[in-house]
Amino acid sequence: MDRIARVWGHYALNSRGHPTLRVVVETESGAKGYGLAPSGASTGTREAVEKRDGGERWLGRGVSTVLALLESEVAPRLVGMRPDRQREVDSLLVALDGTPNKSRLGANLTTATSIAVARAGAASVGVELFKHLGGAKSKLVPTPLLNIINGGVHAGNDLSIQEFLIIPVGADSILEALRISVEVYWSLRAILKDKYGPQAVNVGDEGGFAPPLRATREALDLLVEAVRTAGYSPGSDVLLGLDAAASQFYDEKERVYSVDGKNLTAEELLEYYESLVDEYPIVYIEDPFWEDDWEMFSMITKRLGDRVLIVGDDLYTTNVRYLRKGIDNRATNAALVKVNQIGTVSETIDFVWEAHWHGMRAIVSHRSGDTEDPFIADLSVALETGLIKTGAPARGERTSKYNRLIEIWEILDSPKYAASSPFSRRTVG
Repeated sequence: MDRIARVWGHYALNSRGHPTLRVVVETESGAKGYGLAPSGASTGTREAVEKRDGGERWLGRGVSTVLALLESEVAPRLVGMRPDRQREVDSLLVALDGTPNKSRLGANLTTATSIAVARAGAASVGVELFKHLGGAKSKLVPTPLLNIINGGVHAGNDLSIQEFLIIPVGADSILEALRISVEVYWSLRAILKDKYGPQAVNVGDEGGFAPPLRATREALDLLVEAVRTAGYSPGSDVLLGLDAAASQFYDEKERVYSVDGKNLTAEELLEYYESLVDEYPIVYIEDPFWEDDWEMFSMITKRLGDRVLIVGDDLYTTNVRYLRKGIDNRATNAALVKVNQIGTVSETIDFVWEAHWHGMRAIVSHRSGDTEDPFIADLSVALETGLIKTGAPARGERTSKYNRLIEIWEILDSPKYAASSPFSRRTVG
């Protein structure tokens, strides 16, 4: 019955060079766990609040206030608790914060602390983190969704759509899936450099290329060409996906979406998505409309949900309350999962369980301002989500997740790669 003996934190940097915090939990037996809080750029208005210092230091992004709260309010209360009782610890964090959106302590504090406790709990009982969270049955290694062309707020080009994804389903292991992905990624690099010059292979926040493109179809054509150049078949070996992040290009006053240099109504945008799905092997569309347009989410799911995963991110922000509204409205058939959107591991697990209970696919995801912490790799295996979204096969904060998945594959007895199975059965709400 190991217990928490010490909790402390310090500054760290995320992939954008912004400060974040790293929390460490040590038990009486000497077992340790750490957690780092990621940060988003395309954030939903319903997300838990990331607390920052303000002022001039660190351009207002400092976390000294959060670290002080950790030392004065959180750490003393955690000492003596059992690290293997995640839900008890997370319930305490929620109670100490006392707000519906983690605005008093900050979701960056609660996220880093909750993850650190999870690791310390696993270490204290001598099991791998994914087994600690999911049990011995967890053997499904997820299919990755890799963002290899960046647009929107993740890049400096004129693409409205935020992410263009490849999905390597024609493999029988995570290592083979990553090999396919790397070969497509480098084929795309060569194509971009040849067509647009050396500046076209600069990368965006998530490791994907940010070429000087303007049109969605231009980006999709490049992905198809890269898949074929690498020797694979679009639609069988490699599928495609989009993260539209439509709230970022929606004009609420004019009620139009600015896409490919045109202003489209919601109905016109739906027709546009339908035409793209007809033309390309697209099986995944995330946040196709702005985060409060429940009616259009329901409509696109009704029209395309038997062919495509329609995914809510800003719509749900990993919050069971909003997920239940989506279930009632049949708004999507899948939901994105980000720990720092809700602020604790237990609340994240509850969100995934709720989605699975109602036949919805859950996709564990990184953030654009991420860290080298590979926690979500373990989480995706623990909860058998079958899908993980964590960027291009480049930049250390992205590859750390992929490298952990390779390690987990080697650890598991009789592991199974999800491949195309997450797309074979699509339910609606």
